[in-house]
Amino acid sequence: MSEKKLSTCLSRRKFIKAGAFSVCTLGLSKTTGCTPNRVKPLEQAARGAQIGLVTPVPSPWFKQTGASEVQCQLCPRECILAKGERSPCRVRENRGGVGYTLSYGNPALLQEDAVERKPFYHVLPGSRVLSVSTAGCNLSCHFCEVWDIALVKPEEVHNYEMPPEKVVAHAQASGVRALSYAFGEPVAFYEYMESTAALAKEAGLLNLAHTAGYIQPKPLKKLCRTLDAVNIDLKSFDANFYRNVVGGELAPVLESLKILRDEGVHLEITNIVIPTLSDDLGMIAKMCRWIADELGSDVPLHFARFYPLFRLSTLPQTPVSTLEQARETGLQAGLKYVYIAKVIGHEGENTFCPGCEQKVIKRIGFVIAEMNLKSGACKNCGTAVSGLWQ
Repeated sequence: MSEKKLSTCLSRRKFIKAGAFSVCTLGLSKTTGCTPNRVKPLEQAARGAQIGLVTPVPSPWFKQTGASEVQCQLCPRECILAKGERSPCRVRENRGGVGYTLSYGNPALLQEDAVERKPFYHVLPGSRVLSVSTAGCNLSCHFCEVWDIALVKPEEVHNYEMPPEKVVAHAQASGVRALSYAFGEPVAFYEYMESTAALAKEAGLLNLAHTAGYIQPKPLKKLCRTLDAVNIDLKSFDANFYRNVVGGELAPVLESLKILRDEGVHLEITNIVIPTLSDDLGMIAKMCRWIADELGSDVPLHFARFYPLFRLSTLPQTPVSTLEQARETGLQAGLKYVYIAKVIGHEGENTFCPGCEQKVIKRIGFVIAEMNLKSGACKNCGTAVSGLWQ
């Protein structure tokens, strides 16, 4: 089935009927584990969500390449758009010879949840953050967990009228300690994220992002002025996997990781381990050595369990034993903090001191069950643990 037909089929079946992916949106329960697509359109409308709500805004990340053509400078695709044409990310369009972003100020998702869900294990443990996302993505992963927000047009989902200042005001009123640009792909709503992050920083909030890192160096460096922490989905260390399963290239993601390191942004990495596609331990070992050598041994690495969904629904879920082998491979490569994600209650959820090897943070899912850190150091031996703890 073609991508166009698949998108049409899915939209009819799920995200149009169920109001897309307005996950625990504004006014809903603050508890983690809220079910995304259970919110009926009428309930959303009562809370201010509108399907098709889009506010086109001219984007500075376009340059003229002809009388009416524009080229996007935001991501490695460098899409050239003729008049009236829209980019593959679904949120950038040439209108009358001017490049517009269609994802400014109209989030499809506004959700308060645990920072551990991002996942950030070394940033304000146990705190709650406000996540923001719009529709759209500049990749097309066959294993996308949020296809009903990432792989659709903004007109096809319920959106809110939430300009940057309103998002920050809502975060302050909620008492959260950070804003998180996550769930959908933040690069797709770069301009909205940049404006919101600047206001959040002024208000004393942290700015966190969970992204695939498929972005050009210039806009990423500019964004680093306001970002405090980033979790990058390093989906594989195989260039062919990126081309065939992700719809992009590996090299720009590695460059993004190096830039974040150089800019001093707190960095964590998530790697999803997919049976038969990205579970080769030799490749995982190569990736772990690269992280240790190029980024540093103190970068937390999360090995995430794959669950069958979207275009890979026929594959089995990742065996826990495979995740355990991947974690051991990371530790043997010299990485200090290697985690197993999406296996609640596993020992690999916990943080261990790199000095005395005692447990300094005990987790059960997104809940902090025990904390043995004081001012970012192990209470037992005083060894510093890298992260943003205050």
